[in-house]
Amino acid sequence: MISPELGAAFGIGLAGAGHCLGMCGGISSALGLGGVSSPATTFAYHGGRVASYTMLGAVLGAAAGSINIAPWTIGLRYLAGFLMIAMGLSIGNWWNGISVLERAGAVVWQPVQRLSKSFIPVRHPGQALALGACWGLMPCGLIYSALAFAATAQDSGESALRMLAFGVGTLPAMVTVTLGARSISSLLRATSFRRLLAILLIIAGAWSLWITWSHSAHLLQSPQAGSSEGHSHSHHQHH
Repeated sequence: MISPELGAAFGIGLAGAGHCLGMCGGISSALGLGGVSSPATTFAYHGGRVASYTMLGAVLGAAAGSINIAPWTIGLRYLAGFLMIAMGLSIGNWWNGISVLERAGAVVWQPVQRLSKSFIPVRHPGQALALGACWGLMPCGLIYSALAFAATAQDSGESALRMLAFGVGTLPAMVTVTLGARSISSLLRATSFRRLLAILLIIAGAWSLWITWSHSAHLLQSPQAGSSEGHSHSHHQHH
């Protein structure tokens, strides 16, 4: 049975549909143009992208889990909640403060972007896979929000699974662009639909903050138990 945390991670990816189209839609659409597109290249591109998210989740989960004190666990949970709210505000076009984080990430992205250009135009699945893996590292507030949520698991395997679920959540938007499903893409781009998803993301972030606040006193009073809960009972923290 799918855990609430994996469902929440999937929801973050799904809620960012419009944002995904704006950030990665051009590349995804390009895979559907000309005579080089095929189901294999489409699958490889998105597979590389999702694999990249999963790898990032594993690394970040391992790093977060190396610190076993209650304030760190609480801080991660607060960060995840605030980033989800900031991302929701950005998707709804109400506040774009998360762009500061994206600009900071652009420093790391620049060399990866230069590398990604060597795989364009895509001629075969191997190039598509490499391009997707590169594109999964782009500076994106939605990815950062999902990574913060994944890191709250403080476990490499669980964090990787959450980012895998997030990546799967982005597929409906991205694959429809690749396949040229204009009616679905138009729905995903619609302002009313984007704002609905933005509100849901904001509610999820606010709920995460509330749960964290309600448990923080207990965690701080019992740091050892707080660390254990961060690893073994992360279902108390979200959604």
